[in-house]
Amino acid sequence: MLTTDYVPGTPNWLDLGAPDIDAAVDFYTGVFGWTFQSAGPEAGGYGFFQLDGRDVAAAGPLMDEGAEPSWTLYFHTDDADATAEDVERNGGTLRAGPMDVFSAGRLAQFTDPTGADFAVWQPGDVAGLDVVMDEHTLCWAELYTTDAERAKEFYSAVLSWSYESMSAGEMTYHVASAPGGGTEEDSSHGGIMQLPRENLAAGSSSEWHPYFAVTDCDAVHDTATRRGARSLMPPTDVPAVGRLAMLNDPFGATFALIKGDPTR
Repeated sequence: MLTTDYVPGTPNWLDLGAPDIDAAVDFYTGVFGWTFQSAGPEAGGYGFFQLDGRDVAAAGPLMDEGAEPSWTLYFHTDDADATAEDVERNGGTLRAGPMDVFSAGRLAQFTDPTGADFAVWQPGDVAGLDVVMDEHTLCWAELYTTDAERAKEFYSAVLSWSYESMSAGEMTYHVASAPGGGTEEDSSHGGIMQLPRENLAAGSSSEWHPYFAVTDCDAVHDTATRRGARSLMPPTDVPAVGRLAMLNDPFGATFALIKGDPTR
């Protein structure tokens, strides 16, 4: 499971790119009870979503022409420059960086060989998110991909992930773990899933999605849709996992909710 004892390869930051920061803040504070703390005028509109004064995510304006609203997952690295070299050596693309963020840390942003965007964070003064796994915080990272086998090879090479594959009907779900992320039983932090044929035919592309922990999936889903989100998957019980839902926020960024422990 996710922890704030970050080791290389585990999720340690999460931010939202939105076309209207004020509207995004209004939506997410209304859905999750977060507050928003600006990082100051020098940060270009970037700021931090918080619960009880602790950082649970961040948000900033879309910077690149043609960029679409989305959540970006960051994974811990001890050396962003070396990771950038590994990404390009293994077929990924460098989108931004590596660059220092004041004294907070060093980041780089990439696209994997299947088309999914992700990033890495090399801690400086900021190790990562202050809290995960609690209600209304990040609890899981999931990749829907056009080529699961290629994605598995890539992240294994770049972030040293290993996998446990689980079958559910016609679907195979690959649970990812990083070395040093915990005991064998609780070291998983995310999953990789092949997009079904019908999704590929409809033009779906590879995307990482954050899951936020909730105690009442139906109530949070209803609040989100009332505030302008579009339901992609209504609250659904998944045996041995929990009750989950997936939505697009009012700007089109995808996120998911789960009541239960996604590592089980």
